[in-house]
Amino acid sequence: MSSEMSKEEIVQLQYRQRFSQATDYRNALWAVLCNDFFQRYIDRQSVVFDLGCGWGEFSNNISASKKYAMDMNPDAAARLNDDVELFSQDCSQPWPLADASLDVVFTSNFLEHLPDKAHVEATVAELKRCLKPGGLLIAIGPNVRLLPGAYWDFWDHHVHISDRSLAELLSMNGFEVTEREAAFLPYTMSDGKQPNLLLVKLYIKFRLFWKLFGKQFLVVARAGA
Repeated sequence: MSSEMSKEEIVQLQYRQRFSQATDYRNALWAVLCNDFFQRYIDRQSVVFDLGCGWGEFSNNISASKKYAMDMNPDAAARLNDDVELFSQDCSQPWPLADASLDVVFTSNFLEHLPDKAHVEATVAELKRCLKPGGLLIAIGPNVRLLPGAYWDFWDHHVHISDRSLAELLSMNGFEVTEREAAFLPYTMSDGKQPNLLLVKLYIKFRLFWKLFGKQFLVVARAGA
């Protein structure tokens, strides 16, 4: 990568290299994940924030009364549906939202890409500010405990995160962790594999499969007052 490239251009290049060949499949997969799993956490009248939205697979497939998304990828604007409002900024800086204005913050495979733990801590503080008391954070990501070597196979993985360390950080910031799964989804979709969507539905339904194949954590936490 050229040293003259901006942060936004680097994110854009990395995302295109990893996922441009599987755009349609990724969207179909996230439609299943949202409809069959994540929607249970989200009332359809909720205000939802997609942190690190990428190409908007979650935002575009979840049902909510108002949807916000944040990402520095220049491609995000063209990928998001019209009912999603995008903020293109550094997530560790103040968000352009009022205190206690969100019902749910969702983030997937994002926090590990931040430059260091200080950026993660600042981001958690900001999402805590914006969540209503009792609002939910839903976070999934690669679990460094289950991927001690492969975790670093992506050049832009910077921060060691496990289900335990994220739960500890959230507890220190006034969250009540209500669900913590060390093993949830398989590790990555950038390896070209495209499992049949019927198998994905079965995988979500039967938690035994999570323990056998899951390498990403799931952490759900409720914001305190």
